[in-house]
Amino acid sequence: MNFRSVVDLAPGESGIINGFMDDTLSLKLLEMGCLPGQPIKYNFSAPLGDPICVSVSGYDLSLRLDEAITISIQ
Repeated sequence: MNFRSVVDLAPGESGIINGFMDDTLSLKLLEMGCLPGQPIKYNFSAPLGDPICVSVSGYDLSLRLDEAITISIQ
């Protein structure tokens, strides 16, 4: 089974949140609206590539790459 995370998306691409790979960060991400089953869209990255902007649960969210890589998608 191939593991895909939010950082594997290209700008403009979307995926469905499958779960989280880091138990410590998962609570923080859940509180920010990154719920399993929710669509997540990669909007763009900062000029140096970190952080990235995603749309989830009806709003735009800025995530560091080390946070975004823990969000698995399908």
